[in-house]
Amino acid sequence: MEQNSKEDLRHRTKRYALAIMDLSTIIPNNPRGWVISKQVLRSGTSVGAQYREACRAKSNADFISKIEGSLQELDETLYWLELLQESQLIGLDKIALHMRESDELIAILTAIVKKVKSY
Repeated sequence: MEQNSKEDLRHRTKRYALAIMDLSTIIPNNPRGWVISKQVLRSGTSVGAQYREACRAKSNADFISKIEGSLQELDETLYWLELLQESQLIGLDKIALHMRESDELIAILTAIVKKVKSY
């Protein structure tokens, strides 16, 4: 992967984590909200950390494993976002951008894994 692409994804995944952190501040302060807030914060902020670990991988297999870890965190974050919306804790208007960014990052990272596996 080119250095500029790596840097772009490093920044993009950090922005994603910051956006998830901001979102967590509007989750209702009640038992249902507490549980989902903690979960979405954990998974949403792990995406970038996992990606950074992948950038320091020692082999293609290690790289793929770490990218797949980031993909798992993205999918989990998407799950919690869906629960926020479907439970009506937060309206779709407040999380639609986060859901779209999750989907876009999943598509990008999946394409990267497929490309590396094809070598």
